[in-house]
Amino acid sequence: MAAARPALARALLQQCVSARLQVKPPEHGSEAEWVEVTSATGCLPLDLDLSSLGGAGEGGSEPLQGERPGNAPSAARRRRRRQWKAARCEVVIQRGLVIYICFFKGADEDLVPKIVSTLLSVKLSETESGEYISVLDLPGDVLIVPQATLGGKLKGRRMQYHANIEKEKGLELYAQFVTLCEKELAVNARCREAGVLVKHGTYGNRQVLKLDTNGPYTHLIEF
Repeated sequence: MAAARPALARALLQQCVSARLQVKPPEHGSEAEWVEVTSATGCLPLDLDLSSLGGAGEGGSEPLQGERPGNAPSAARRRRRRQWKAARCEVVIQRGLVIYICFFKGADEDLVPKIVSTLLSVKLSETESGEYISVLDLPGDVLIVPQATLGGKLKGRRMQYHANIEKEKGLELYAQFVTLCEKELAVNARCREAGVLVKHGTYGNRQVLKLDTNGPYTHLIEF
């Protein structure tokens, strides 16, 4: 029997209600920059003061203009929320999927389209009725996190990462992966209509991730 081909990439999928990824650490005179994923039907972040922006008062107890109490946020409200968060050096996107991705030695450009197609079409996103569909059909936003530790292998009491791809080549494949995900969402009619987004972390840097999920609901896929 022929030996199994070693994996060339590994992805971990996480259905999320909200996620916050620091893409730039705080520096002298400036705050940290974050990418945030929030549920389209969730509450506004508690640390967001809207009193000076024409929306809800402190604590978010009052409905926004044009919105009835108890209703799910409208598309207009979500757009305004994005604008408010942008003013705080944060980017807000809707409920969706977090993709952690790691490439191994031997991976090349021909593999990336297959990975993108598989991850965006797999039925792991839960609807309000409990049905599982793809993130494209949801439609939902995608947060991509480069995760080198997915390539770790235990040896004794230490983790080793000898199988991971070289950093320069990994950066090229990661950039291609992000670009193809963006294109897939851009050409999908439902995604365009909903205005869903692809956001991503920076390759090769340690990043702070804060995540809320209705799971745990994670799946590991190898390529």
